[in-house]
Amino acid sequence: MTDAAIDILQTHKLLASCEAGLAERYTVHKLHEATDRAAFLAEVGPRIRAIAGGNVDPGLIAALPKLEIIANFGVGYDSIDTAAARAANVRVTNTPNVLNDAVAELTIGLMVALARRIPQADQFVRQGKWPHAGFGLFSELTGKTVGILGLGRIGKEIATRAQAMKMRVVYYGRKRQPTEPHVFYDNLVDMARDCDWLVIIALGGKGTERIVSREVLTALGPKGRLVNVARGTLVDEDAMLELLQSGGLGGAALDVFVNEPAVPEAFFALDNVVLSPHQGSATTQTRDAMGALVIANLDAHFAGEPLPSAVV
Repeated sequence: MTDAAIDILQTHKLLASCEAGLAERYTVHKLHEATDRAAFLAEVGPRIRAIAGGNVDPGLIAALPKLEIIANFGVGYDSIDTAAARAANVRVTNTPNVLNDAVAELTIGLMVALARRIPQADQFVRQGKWPHAGFGLFSELTGKTVGILGLGRIGKEIATRAQAMKMRVVYYGRKRQPTEPHVFYDNLVDMARDCDWLVIIALGGKGTERIVSREVLTALGPKGRLVNVARGTLVDEDAMLELLQSGGLGGAALDVFVNEPAVPEAFFALDNVVLSPHQGSATTQTRDAMGALVIANLDAHFAGEPLPSAVV
């Protein structure tokens, strides 16, 4: 059972519905609102049994001697040092599945926006240019091959939607998934060379940093387009920008960046990119479900029940 006497630490701002649910069940201490982080942790740290949110490094774990669980808000948990959590016997959960549809929908939306230059078309009309000139002819998704880097839960939803758009789907991953009908590649450069589109939806972290290298981007080529809805760190951002500028890469639709929200200004001048402010799961429906799953994981832990979505 939940108990308001249980102290938890909230590491960053969460959705209002999630914060309200946490406050109903637990005594919440908001680290992100503390003016003196060290003093704050010295005061409340010895009482904290759980964390709601991410951005958890070994130092924070060490400052919380009674910590039992970290309930991350998000499917990606690369902002949490899971090795340090495991060493301290601290459980870690995330919020998978509930955001699959939202991210998959945005992915297809970004692809259509890039192929048909929808943001530019909007500005073309707003700026009064239409009466004086035609907008031009661009591309479509029908008949194209899309390579998915990371055919996990969200990747599969993207694949389903891409097939509905009459696209051919192939994928790259650590191993072939025998029950999936799509062609599997064990070499990312080879897949990029054979694709019209490369969609990135793998987990971030040290194991995948810059996995989309200059070599991969060059293989994708002048007619190829890249979509990143995972983490900016998976791509060699400098190489991508250089190739977009030179025509070595056909286009990019980006929902994530290496140092977001700071986006390199050079992207702003490019007509072959669509930029999005990391909004893959940013719908009220999905964020409410994510918050509910954070709370469900905490409730289950303190009730001694199996965790709905444990990663450690």
